[in-house]
Amino acid sequence: MFDSLKKKFSRTSEKLEEELIEEAKQEDNIEEETGGRFSFFSFGRKKEKTEEAEEEGNLLPEAEEEGPVEEETPEVEEEVAEEEEEEPKKKSRFWSRNKDKEEETSEEEGEEKEEKEEKSRFWSRKPKESADGEAKGGVFSFAREKTIKEKHVEDILFELEMELLQGDVAMEVATDVVESVKDNLVGKKIKRSNDVTEYTYYALKDAVKEIIDIPGKSMTEMLEEKVAQGEPLVVMFVGINGTGKTTTIGKLANYYLKKGYTPVIAASDTFRAGAIEQVTHHADNVGVKIIKHQKGSDPAAVAYDAVEHAKAQGKELVLIDTAGRMQTNTNLMDEMKKIKRVANPDLVIFVGDAITGNDATEQARKFNEAIDIDGVILTKADADSKGGASLSIGYVIKKPIMFLGVGQGYDDIMEYDADWMLDQLFSDDEEVVDEA
Repeated sequence: MFDSLKKKFSRTSEKLEEELIEEAKQEDNIEEETGGRFSFFSFGRKKEKTEEAEEEGNLLPEAEEEGPVEEETPEVEEEVAEEEEEEPKKKSRFWSRNKDKEEETSEEEGEEKEEKEEKSRFWSRKPKESADGEAKGGVFSFAREKTIKEKHVEDILFELEMELLQGDVAMEVATDVVESVKDNLVGKKIKRSNDVTEYTYYALKDAVKEIIDIPGKSMTEMLEEKVAQGEPLVVMFVGINGTGKTTTIGKLANYYLKKGYTPVIAASDTFRAGAIEQVTHHADNVGVKIIKHQKGSDPAAVAYDAVEHAKAQGKELVLIDTAGRMQTNTNLMDEMKKIKRVANPDLVIFVGDAITGNDATEQARKFNEAIDIDGVILTKADADSKGGASLSIGYVIKKPIMFLGVGQGYDDIMEYDADWMLDQLFSDDEEVVDEA
């Protein structure tokens, strides 16, 4: 899930590290240390494990907290001294871009081999991770502390912004993420190359957290409040055809039935006989009551009858299906406003398809302008590798995501949690989604 965004974030960290190391090398301000460096995601796991250990009172040795740096033996000191003597020659070879490939003396072949080893060791961008989450590439320190300046991040963050836009992240979201990361990074003091990974990791994580954490009550909290008042929670679902709206209603009926509530479904999509049959099929499979009229009847009347039925029978939840419609269809949007006026729902939820990216965000914006929605459910989130809609939709319309569809079955739905989403975006681990 969200593999594309993970790669973009990781590349930003790598490119900034390269930028600073290259500059430090030109300034003759760099030393290689023993030990492994943290990759972008392994760094996050390492720091989280350290924090957990500290909370339990099992403090790790100081060397472990800062990244393992082994004490140099006399033999290592001799090797470092030899490398320092050879540095001017290696430096010259490292930056040479126009080698004469026609001269093939054994001496030059040896130099080229040495150069490749140096490049590989210095610039390895995809290091293998050890069991403790560290990468096997080199760790570098700066003899004179470096400060991240605007010139270091300008091109890198421009690339990040372009990549976010290509990943279906909304323009305003991509811009705000980049500006936040820039504000957090510029001015940071860097002593070791691992510091670059740390600062970039948390700068990106803080920026994304602000984007995805939209305040608002969950549907379950609202349901509990309505039950305490002796009233049903009335929820109206809107969206265009093909996003999985009717299936989502079946999933939610199943979800709350298992929590001990009694839902009722209103088949207010009366424009198509097939729509009534479809929602009836889901209601029968889950085992809940459905209120329906004939094709072509008044959708608002169906919604009204479902609410009255819930009140009379003591049912706690009314789920109103509506006709899928394009946000540009004025007549159908007016009909939807009538349903809202008659049924007086506590929640109006837009159902969007996560893998449609910017289309889902734009649809949500239009529906919000027309009918003032209260929240969002994103379907097919499990198949969303780009993550653009998940990152953008709530922030653009300033309304919370309430649920995510994560599969085809009735149990494949989960309440949205910003912390869980953040973990998905900044963890390299494959986690099993728990819908319970």
